[in-house]
Amino acid sequence: METVRIGIIGAGLRSGIAKNWHKPEGKSVVVGAADISEERLERFLEAVNPDAFTTTDYRELLMRDDIDAVAVLSPDYLHEEHAIAALKAGKHVYCEKPLAITVEGCDRIIEASKNAEKHLMVGFNMRYMSMYQTMKGIVDSGVIGDLKAVWVRHFVGWGGYFYYHDWHGASKNTTSLLLQKGSHDLDVIHWITGKYTKKVSAFGSLDFFGGDKPNDLTCPTCDLKDACTEYSPHTLTQCAFREEIDVEDNNMVMMELEGGIKASYLQCHFTPDYQRNYTFIGTKGRIENSELEGKVYVRTRKSNSWNELSDVTYDIKKEEGSHGGADPKITEDFVNLVLYNKQPLTTPFAGRMSVAVGCAATESIRAGGKVIDISQSTVMS
Repeated sequence: METVRIGIIGAGLRSGIAKNWHKPEGKSVVVGAADISEERLERFLEAVNPDAFTTTDYRELLMRDDIDAVAVLSPDYLHEEHAIAALKAGKHVYCEKPLAITVEGCDRIIEASKNAEKHLMVGFNMRYMSMYQTMKGIVDSGVIGDLKAVWVRHFVGWGGYFYYHDWHGASKNTTSLLLQKGSHDLDVIHWITGKYTKKVSAFGSLDFFGGDKPNDLTCPTCDLKDACTEYSPHTLTQCAFREEIDVEDNNMVMMELEGGIKASYLQCHFTPDYQRNYTFIGTKGRIENSELEGKVYVRTRKSNSWNELSDVTYDIKKEEGSHGGADPKITEDFVNLVLYNKQPLTTPFAGRMSVAVGCAATESIRAGGKVIDISQSTVMS
């Protein structure tokens, strides 16, 4: 195989990543797409490849011999079904995070990959962002000593638009936004520390969104649109205060990782700004990032060496491409995985473990903060 022929399942907002794969003169081409919406398929043809095969039945896509690999870009609750079907059809699979919305679902996908002897890659694009690769490099260098604490604050500005104006707002579709949104951050905590979470305790609630509005109410048809702070006239238009919304919009998670590292993850969906703030504290110092400034700060404590004489600021260079330049790199990694068996920065098990933490934290929240142990043993059912 010299060129990977890729099919897409799910032509919604995330399907824009397919542009990185469609390189007719390169190592990959996008030859097909499946989505239940013909309108989305038409937009996909215009944006990516006008000659691609399209269908409203993803099973027709999987039957094609001219497709080597499939990118699962469908809603979270369909990842398990689509990924397993693609693997059973003999396709390599790229699956957007979260891998599934249950730990058991993740285990079933991983098992299907092993049985099919096909590659499975999880779309953790934050591992490919320059800022977080820089932070991992600093931690791995040992300049801040042995890691002891991690603090993560996630201000989800525009969280109402992306998560409460469509299917994300119902737990039946996501389990919790600690999976859909939090899986990135939980994975970065695991990746940079090199340790997985052993147990969690969490608190959370639905403090702003949700309410008593009809489930079929849309912003353009609402009588209160001129006075509503969450008015959304385009693309994602379901009312953010409708009855079916039941996923927490304000979460605080406490974790104990392997080796005794303590970590916290705070996520709020009704903040006015959007940023992630990470702090890693070790026995010799700490590092902290500023996404808004594009900087990583390194501060060291007294250690009887030259390290205590100065602090360091890293200026993160801007890169081309969506998600801070991560999407071009992660899509290339998938192609190299399929063509050359070159292992990417992510692993299916890492995808499973971020879901495991998100599910455990959600269980803890809904049990009043109960401590939940997290097993690394797969659970098949």
